[in-house]
Amino acid sequence: MRISQQDKAMRYRALLAGPAAFVTPNPWDAGSARLLAGLGFAALATSSAAAAGVLGRRDHQLSREEAMAHSRLIVEATDLPVAADLENGFGDTPEDAAETVRQAAGVGLVGCSIEDSSRHPDQPQYALDLAVARIEAAVAAARKLDFPFTLTARAENFVCGNPDLDDAIRRLKAYEKAGADVLFAIGIPNLDAVRALCAAVEKPVNVMCGMPGHDFAVADLEAAGVRRISLGAALYRAAMQGARDAAIAVRDHGRLPG
Repeated sequence: MRISQQDKAMRYRALLAGPAAFVTPNPWDAGSARLLAGLGFAALATSSAAAAGVLGRRDHQLSREEAMAHSRLIVEATDLPVAADLENGFGDTPEDAAETVRQAAGVGLVGCSIEDSSRHPDQPQYALDLAVARIEAAVAAARKLDFPFTLTARAENFVCGNPDLDDAIRRLKAYEKAGADVLFAIGIPNLDAVRALCAAVEKPVNVMCGMPGHDFAVADLEAAGVRRISLGAALYRAAMQGARDAAIAVRDHGRLPG
């Protein structure tokens, strides 16, 4: 018998409340989700970049409907709790963020992230008042569900041309006050910054490993106060690099390596 969404959500909350950091690796399709589940990981997360790559696109080029279809495939592949990278909620308004949460729950996810990146070149990061209103709306939608949906709020300073740690912390503290369950500053530059963020907030902090120049060790992140560790598109990139290397070996040498 399949595990219920309620039970998955409770298992996910228990991981966040536990004494140790945990890794949520990011599968890119149903097969990789089953592979990761078989390796003993306790939870999974989607990656917007990996989801786009599977369809031959760049990050941020999927529609909400395509992202939900991709998430459903991963949810249905295993009995693990799955949270999703749902970008900025696929729209600028608070209602867009709320609708994304509702649809995320509808495809079986137990949580998702909403970021404050606007995709507008003239102002790549939402003004704080609007960013907070979007998180408030997402939280309100999550609280109306019949299971404990985990809402992660992301500050995009370090990938939006605003590499200001103090501003990122200010934003995440505001999102924490708005009700976010997990806080995430993507691209945070070093362990000192990680420690400062973890010390400044009370909710669990997520840090992404695998970004170029951000090859943190799990033990170091745990010691810094991080609770959840994600890998973004790192596993997808590694898989594609392996496939590329094998294809080049066949092309150039007539046989697979090894």
